[in-house]
Amino acid sequence: MAVRIDADLMIPGEGDPVRDATVVLSGTTIDYAGPRAGAPDTDAAAIHVPTVMPGLWDCHAHLIGLTGGDLTMLVREPQAVHVARATRSAADLLDAGVTSIREVGGYGVSLARVIDEGTIPGPTVYGAGAMLSTTGGHGDLHEMPVDVIVEGAHQGLPLQLCDGVDECLKAVRLQLRRNARVIKVHASGGVLSELDDPIHQQFSNEELRAIVEEAGRAGRVVAAHCHGKPGIMAALEAGVGSIEHGTYLDEEAAAAMVETGTILVSTRSIAARLLRRLDELPPWAAEKTRIVADRHLESMHVARDAGVTVAAGTDFATVGADSLVPHGTNAEELGHLVSVGYSPLEAIRAATATAPRTLGPQAPRSGRLEAGYDADVIALDADPLVDVSILVGPAHVTHVWKAGRAVRRPA
Repeated sequence: MAVRIDADLMIPGEGDPVRDATVVLSGTTIDYAGPRAGAPDTDAAAIHVPTVMPGLWDCHAHLIGLTGGDLTMLVREPQAVHVARATRSAADLLDAGVTSIREVGGYGVSLARVIDEGTIPGPTVYGAGAMLSTTGGHGDLHEMPVDVIVEGAHQGLPLQLCDGVDECLKAVRLQLRRNARVIKVHASGGVLSELDDPIHQQFSNEELRAIVEEAGRAGRVVAAHCHGKPGIMAALEAGVGSIEHGTYLDEEAAAAMVETGTILVSTRSIAARLLRRLDELPPWAAEKTRIVADRHLESMHVARDAGVTVAAGTDFATVGADSLVPHGTNAEELGHLVSVGYSPLEAIRAATATAPRTLGPQAPRSGRLEAGYDADVIALDADPLVDVSILVGPAHVTHVWKAGRAVRRPA
């Protein structure tokens, strides 16, 4: 059955906004999106809205069911608890107009199945499975016995330790066996891990190349967590599809990203959130946050000035509106992009039309209001080009259609 949406303003994701527009959904795809005068006749009664636009993407999210920043809870609490909590995160995402996520480590590959079958509400999830890490690296839990992490991976823990080319190949294949749509590697140290330095490169050049090549044989790209420049440059040389965070990105690294077409997933939202709640972090994590936060903001300016392609991602992972980095407020990233000089329209593009490109060959026809694209559409009661912050949370999201089906509408 067709759905006709008449809007005062249409933001197509790619291209200029259109006033007095119509979008027609036919089944799971868009049949028409453009000026109302050219819209086809339909039997459907028109739904009148102030603004219509593609559903939002978060290109760096985790469905891991934590309530705070202590990652050791991944092994201290039952996985069933984390999965149950993550179902709440999925519903919160969809309610806020996020219709797709690239889930770069967590339980997303499993949740995608039950979301797709209609058992629980949630966005379309393109999951990575487990995050690949060197022993002692960012994806290791340094406070825990290493055997707990190794054995946990066999039981579904979303952390996979791998050292040497052979183990890296096996780790990629294990994620592909779970139907991972993207492969996630920790190419540098991190902030919420105790002993590693965010600047240091972790996987060797040979290991990174092996991971990228093995993923590529299956049509997957690699998303590389990188703070330090050594990890960024090694990941770029290996051929990753995206750099996550990019904290120590400089002009040389930015130029290399432009040359290779590698996408930066910005994740300013988590840095800003952690800065506001340092008292909730372990002392070592709070100190790392203080060290990297200003440099991360500088890197976003560097990327913008160099013309690096940016996709919006948050690194949000927790459950509940008052938790540390909660799902449901993922559009905060757009405000951070605007704060460093992107226009609201450019920020929206980073969370719509550009976002699917972070999946490489796995990219769906999504993120645009254009005939033949997925009918993932949201309507708003205000204009985000005037104030992009209205996209944060569900308050101004009046309608959500996912694959052409209304999953949120006015009461």
